[in-house]
Amino acid sequence: MSQAHHTKDENEDRRDLADCLQSLEIVVEQSSKTLQVLEKFPPETRQAGSQELRELIEEAEKVAEGMRDTLKQQQSLKNRRQRNHEQGQETSVEYREEMQFHAAGLEAFSSDENPATNGCIANYHIIHEGDIKKDEEAICYLAQHEPDRLQQASIPWFSGLTGMYSAFLLLLASATPIVSAQSASWSAAYSKATAALSKLSQNDKIGMVTGVGWGKGPCVGNTAAPSGISFPSLCIQDSPLGVRYANPVTAFPAGTNAGMTWDRTLMNQRGAALGAESKGLGVHVQLGPVAGPLGKIAQGGRGWEGFGTDPYLSGVAMIETISGMQSSGTQACAKHYIGNEQELNRESMSSNIDDRTLHELYLWPFADAVRANVASVMCSYNQINGTFSCENEESMTGILKTELGFPGYIMSDWDAQHTTVTSANSGLDMTMPGSDYSDTPSSVLWGQNLANAISSGQVAQSRLDDMVTRILAAWYLVGQDQGFPAVAFNSWTGGQASVNVTSNHNQVARAVARDSIVLLKNTNSTLPLNKPSSIAIIGTDAQTNPSGPNACTDRGCDTGTLAMGWGSGTCQFPYLTDPLTAIKTRAASDGTTITTSISDNGSAGASVAQSAEYAIVFINSDSGEGYITVEGVAGDRNNLDPWHSGNALVQSVAAVNKKTIVVIHSVGPVILETILAQPNVVAVVWAGIPGQESGSALTDILYGSTAPSGKLTYTIAKQASDYGTAVVSGSDNYPEGLFIDYRHFDKSNIEPRYEFGYGLSYTTFGYTNLAIDITVSTGPTTGQIVPGGPSDLFESVGTVTVQVANTGSVAGSEVAQLYIGLPSSAPSSPPKQLRGFDKLSLAAGASGTATFDLTRRDLSYWDVSKQKWVVPSGAFTVYVGASSRDIRLQGTFTPGGSSTTSTITSSKTSTTISTSVTTSSSTTAKTTTTSSTTSSAGPTQTPYGQCGGQGWTGPTGLCRTPSKLPSQLRNEPHLIIHTTSSTDITALRAAVQGAHLVNFCYLSPPSLMVDGQKLLIDACIAEGVPRYIAGDWSMDTRKLELGKQPPKDPMKLVQAYIEDREAEGRIKAVHVSNACFLERPWVGMWDAKGDLFKY
Repeated sequence: MSQAHHTKDENEDRRDLADCLQSLEIVVEQSSKTLQVLEKFPPETRQAGSQELRELIEEAEKVAEGMRDTLKQQQSLKNRRQRNHEQGQETSVEYREEMQFHAAGLEAFSSDENPATNGCIANYHIIHEGDIKKDEEAICYLAQHEPDRLQQASIPWFSGLTGMYSAFLLLLASATPIVSAQSASWSAAYSKATAALSKLSQNDKIGMVTGVGWGKGPCVGNTAAPSGISFPSLCIQDSPLGVRYANPVTAFPAGTNAGMTWDRTLMNQRGAALGAESKGLGVHVQLGPVAGPLGKIAQGGRGWEGFGTDPYLSGVAMIETISGMQSSGTQACAKHYIGNEQELNRESMSSNIDDRTLHELYLWPFADAVRANVASVMCSYNQINGTFSCENEESMTGILKTELGFPGYIMSDWDAQHTTVTSANSGLDMTMPGSDYSDTPSSVLWGQNLANAISSGQVAQSRLDDMVTRILAAWYLVGQDQGFPAVAFNSWTGGQASVNVTSNHNQVARAVARDSIVLLKNTNSTLPLNKPSSIAIIGTDAQTNPSGPNACTDRGCDTGTLAMGWGSGTCQFPYLTDPLTAIKTRAASDGTTITTSISDNGSAGASVAQSAEYAIVFINSDSGEGYITVEGVAGDRNNLDPWHSGNALVQSVAAVNKKTIVVIHSVGPVILETILAQPNVVAVVWAGIPGQESGSALTDILYGSTAPSGKLTYTIAKQASDYGTAVVSGSDNYPEGLFIDYRHFDKSNIEPRYEFGYGLSYTTFGYTNLAIDITVSTGPTTGQIVPGGPSDLFESVGTVTVQVANTGSVAGSEVAQLYIGLPSSAPSSPPKQLRGFDKLSLAAGASGTATFDLTRRDLSYWDVSKQKWVVPSGAFTVYVGASSRDIRLQGTFTPGGSSTTSTITSSKTSTTISTSVTTSSSTTAKTTTTSSTTSSAGPTQTPYGQCGGQGWTGPTGLCRTPSKLPSQLRNEPHLIIHTTSSTDITALRAAVQGAHLVNFCYLSPPSLMVDGQKLLIDACIAEGVPRYIAGDWSMDTRKLELGKQPPKDPMKLVQAYIEDREAEGRIKAVHVSNACFLERPWVGMWDAKGDLFKY
């Protein structure tokens, strides 16, 4: 079968199942609402209808959970198939086997035991005549057909019930797909959106999802205003650090600086101020914040727009920024989703990212954005595993909308859409700007073309309705239906605003710029300055561009002090306080003489430096978006050296001045070895991309008004090759996997110049009293999908605390950092990963408690086989310190065991050099494991806990794994098939250990069917198996071959036992039925001979 044929069939199957799942979720939600109404009526009125409806809801919820699991399995299949294809591997035989296995699973969702979905999947109809009651049959139709056909199809269901079901029918008829377990705010927004949708014409809907074209509205992106409701033309505008093109606005520090504050409050305040200015100018959607690029490539052109190279830190910054923006009434747009890590060939290259790396690094902060109720997400220019991001069904629908439960809408990056039909069917909800930059009619891919595709059946009407509903819901979510101002500027005519929205936001900008400054070196406490007699200010980076801070379009030059990179992620400076001006102002009050050399000429710099008490040299390194080339740099930096011969400038100055201070403005890491080799360089200050308050914030630090508290959000290496990543000319296969930045340096034991999390202060801090209080169960997540992922993934599992004391003589702020090392049972994991931070402001001599709240996600890794987040078994290591290598305290905890703590007396090491102290068993896990231990007797286990691919080696009759089991299943814990008469609980536990799903299929003897299943269920609970399928003898003719009859109604007894365990929250029954010998398989059912049943 060809690659194209595989993709076509796979996509069709996924869409069929996803559509059915969405419809089923509507049935569950609306049925639940109707049930609440019914319960208010007298018993004689409600009895028949409410009981039947309650049973329907319970069954539908079970089926929906199974559908979600199958969708995840298919995503995993698609990933592996795509990677094999890219690598040129022949996969036809194994792929067919695997597709047979999953096709069987799809068919099973339509089995006679699951009437709620019977017939929903067009390719897998297996309706059994006479087995489906008419009322159940109607539920299938409700999920299968378009709303305008629901009334006729549902007549059998409603015929015997009370008249109030007519109201329920009308609700279903107008329903659109929604996300299960939405937050209250999203649910309210969806209710309004659904009502509004019914009032829109087809032309209205098309206009709301299609931009009006490049340059055809006041904003960089604009939609058409519908006539059917009071809804505006949406104004969609850059950028993540200020409203692009408009003036006056506040030019905030870039995302990289916000990250280097490590301050949640400042991140939120910055977001709130950004949102307030956008709303005040009539901007509905502000294009930011940025989670991609994450920054895996040190030279990457747009890394400065994001918050740093660590997904946890980036995720926290996304949450705080989005919460702030949307609390001010502006829709945030998280971008660029996903794998947009470089500018070179960004519109054609493919980011080929393995599944685990995608989830643990690049998806992590986007999941946090969804948790923060972000209104929209922007898909990126690049391809993801061979398919363009804005055409990629797996990334948009499979992962973002289904796995992460994203209720908002996905918009394209500008001109990142490539097709009409595929983009719509894959999950794109809005195309921007609606045309390409030529704005020719042929470049409009949606608009009338989308309307035609719907008319011809290539795109479903429900897909368009879903797009519009998501856009409406996001608008209602942030309250933009309540007195939102009109657009107050025009991007194409100078941008002068009719209102001033800057308020006191300069104070927020200054605070972020100040608290993001990182002190890298401070020999002999050179800083802070104390009324020096004279200072020489040297370098073009010290002063504003003589032509003005906005002289270059989109900041596309490196002339003057660097306070913003270049590209669409910029805005207009209302003013720029440069370092020279700010230092002169302060020096005047101190009587300090200032001399200058505002050039990058080494001789000129040395000339003014040789007679000064201090010389401050300003250097920089710039980058930006690839549509602009600056001094030969087309977005991504060509190297990691300072620009404008910065190394030579410092050398010349330091040769003649013994108190040389270097200030660096940079978009990302710079190699500093030449500078640090100069013995007269006594202080180095990293100021990043500070925005309009650049000089004021720097002066606050240089003169000690505030002690520096910024920490690096990336590693500064000794040489560029140490990073292990670089800009590539073709597609990027992400060979480094999980190991970027400090993860790579730790794994490869490379000594950095300055590590991730590093930053000095004017005071010192001590760490004591590490306390670990963690209660967590091992195994995978089992929670319902909520915005962000499974609900239990974000549940608190405990805290780690330390005491931090200011042991110096001045006030200061310290960022205490928590890193977690996973047990060895988590394969190929980084030595440690950031999982918490707490910034404490402490007076001299004062102390405080740094508290790190941990969730289940913080202790999990992404299991590609299970397609779930899994807490591994074994000992976790806890590291707390001032940076990723300056570890002060260390401890361990084991779920179900005890914790130990150690004090680290040497700096920048994770070696334990003092004795451990065992604490009380505060880490006892909330685990379902019984007190008995697993015996070594039993099956020979593979690494995933399978029974083995070539037959059973344990006790006779316990477990038979057929030799014809597809090779994929021999190495992945999809399921274990049991044909058992064993009553040995220890052996049963050993058999199911590591499984993700256990399917019971009882063969003999029938007398043990009930008791045997109960034992097996207990074994599953003890080993943390999350799901169980209970099988039975069927009434199929195969029972005659065995010559025995099953006990009467044994499954009712088993079902009652399972329901009790489910009520305790200990296991989830996927299905309870006579599934064992159906002619059609249940999730890949195998018979006693090891043959797959034919279908």
